[in-house]
Amino acid sequence: MEPLGKKNGKKPVVNTGIKVSAVKVNISTDAIAKKAYELYEKRGRQPGFEHQDWIEARKILEAGA
Repeated sequence: MEPLGKKNGKKPVVNTGIKVSAVKVNISTDAIAKKAYELYEKRGRQPGFEHQDWIEARKILEAGA
């Protein structure tokens, strides 16, 4: 007798109820730079947060895509 879920050499599929998107969104660096600059201006043009602005801008654009 074969182990449960091992028919034809395939692994069993387990439904965890979690949806995962495998779609990779391509967002241009120009779009990220523009959004990061908007965040910079919104913060009062305070320097020193360039990396954080870039990461936040990318997240915002990815979420909206």
